[in-house]
Amino acid sequence: MKKNMKHVLIASGVAAATAICAGALHRLLGKTLMTVAMDRKAPKAVTKQKEKLMGSGELSAFLKMAMDNAAILEGDDQIKTVEITAPDGVRLVGHWKSVESPKRVLVAMHGWRTSWSQDFAIISKFWHDSGCCVLYAEQRGQGESGGDYMGFGVVERYDCLEWAKWAAENTSEELPIYLCGLSMGGTTVLMTADLDLPERVHGIMSDCAFTSPHGIWKHVVQNNLHIPYGLYHTVAGDIYRKKLSIDPKDGSCPEALKRCRVPVSFIHGTDDHFVPLSHTFENYKACASEKRLLVVPGADHGLSYLVDREGYEAFCKSFWREFDDSIPEVALPEDAACEKETEECKEEC
Repeated sequence: MKKNMKHVLIASGVAAATAICAGALHRLLGKTLMTVAMDRKAPKAVTKQKEKLMGSGELSAFLKMAMDNAAILEGDDQIKTVEITAPDGVRLVGHWKSVESPKRVLVAMHGWRTSWSQDFAIISKFWHDSGCCVLYAEQRGQGESGGDYMGFGVVERYDCLEWAKWAAENTSEELPIYLCGLSMGGTTVLMTADLDLPERVHGIMSDCAFTSPHGIWKHVVQNNLHIPYGLYHTVAGDIYRKKLSIDPKDGSCPEALKRCRVPVSFIHGTDDHFVPLSHTFENYKACASEKRLLVVPGADHGLSYLVDREGYEAFCKSFWREFDDSIPEVALPEDAACEKETEECKEEC
């Protein structure tokens, strides 16, 4: 009997030690991944593992092309650097490019661990030729802007609001303003949907946005890194709150879009391995205002413009034609039905 009890105690001790070790491992893994996700200074491994994190091998060619074009955009002597201060005191830097005979103003928010010039260099000529003055913002925690951490749109939405106010104060009052974003920048602009935007904001244009911080973390951890989300969910939330003094759950695109008053265009590629297409369907379905959807077959993350440049440009021009002159009044029914503008959206909804 004593011998059996001894074995039971030993087994219990081993189980307890295993559980403690597993918990410690989860916390260590969570801390490491959140450092990669949020900190301005990325671990050296991030550069080498970025494609693994984003779940695609197609991005290397795109990144090289984007970097080559970024150098051209950065060297444009017609672009001037501007600065504002965020509500929490963080210094924010932007780059202003005006055009002759402007038709509208774009506030462009770039994505996670990238730059204004890299994300928008390729599309910048189309914007210029379409009569768009552009404010290319540098997201906090990246580039020349201040801040030690990235907030996955939850904090950056207030920065975007300040840039929208800057655009309204520094451009001709007859020009409509659109908030545009790619990836995390797309999430940033969508999260402004329920904020008190300047009256001149006529629309929001989002490309491959995710729904929320936890939404994208869960997808990347489970599908790209092949690690059970498990305790990481709790660890990630705790670290985020500690670093930014705000809960990541306080920011959700679907929740913001339920109270949206301006038109929204959604773009996403079917082969996106970093932000799944389902995130845009969820955002689109929640949007209470006028909305338009472009799904690009075969496009990976952020590659929709390259895969279908003609279709992408036609979609943007159509959106501007429709909403440059006025913003439709928005009624908010209890259950805003999905417009089902594409077969893909019909299937999802």
